[in-house]
Amino acid sequence: MAQHHTKDKGDLGVAKAHADVVGQGFIVLFPATEHAPFDLVAYADGAFHRLQVKYRSARLGAITVHFRSVWNDRQGTHAKPADKAAVDIVCIYCPETDECYYIRPSDHGASVTLRIEPSRNGQRSRVLDAAGFRSLATRVGLR
Repeated sequence: MAQHHTKDKGDLGVAKAHADVVGQGFIVLFPATEHAPFDLVAYADGAFHRLQVKYRSARLGAITVHFRSVWNDRQGTHAKPADKAAVDIVCIYCPETDECYYIRPSDHGASVTLRIEPSRNGQRSRVLDAAGFRSLATRVGLR
């Protein structure tokens, strides 16, 4: 896969999420600003669900999302915990599987790791199988 600029990766993730959410039967709405804490809104059965999209490549058979904002300035690198109340769902687009995975950030601590391949040591307890996080409707309580 060709290298992408960070903005291009984010745009690709949002495009893939848009297609996946529509394919799952939701109506998709977009904020009129790039400064909203969410990237799109999924609507179904009279309810709106704010989604933040993350593009994450797999490493060692897993994808990890840290719930924080990181930035650099003249004083160095800074990190701030994410406001988990600002979004309902985090959609993780993984280019290696070309699939989207949906998680509720309020269900997890500072980060979450989803396995897309079995672990090398065979560990199964407390391992989150990415395949179980494909349905947005399940995550928002519609099924």
